Amino acid sequence: MLNIDDFIKRLELLLDYYSISASVFADKVGVQRSGMSHLLSGRNKPSLDFVLKIVENFPEVDLYWLLEGSGEFPKKERSAQQTVPPITELPPAPVQIKTEVAAAMPDLFSAAQEPPAENNTEERVVAGATQSNTINNDEIERIVIFYKSGVFKNYNPGN
Repeated sequence: MLNIDDFIKRLELLLDYYSISASVFADKVGVQRSGMSHLLSGRNKPSLDFVLKIVENFPEVDLYWLLEGSGEFPKKERSAQQTVPPITELPPAPVQIKTEVAAAMPDLFSAAQEPPAENNTEERVVAGATQSNTINNDEIERIVIFYKSGVFKNYNPGN
């Protein structure tokens, strides 16, 4: 949590370091002078926009130093060894189908089943509830089964 009194002290250190008044600082950051005055008096709390404007306009100010007092002011330049190298290639794509899971699942459609008679009604218990389906003579084009692991199987009975 941000300690307002400590934040105000660090803000006053900024003003002293740059040898500028609160009015000039407010103009440079792009906030109203009255808002800066209210902030320094402890009447108002700093907004995220205000903090980001300070860091943007004064590159020597470290965000964590300004907010928490950790780090240094003015912040030191990072050496080339400390910077994070840019990503030059994408990581390998995740495997879509897990063969162990797919091999463990029974193939439900390998044996030919006789279709039920036209317009029959079938009742079955699914997860404790009775479900009634009217079965007609329409042909199945495709069946897709999605597993919780993200694996899916696609069946085309006509092929």
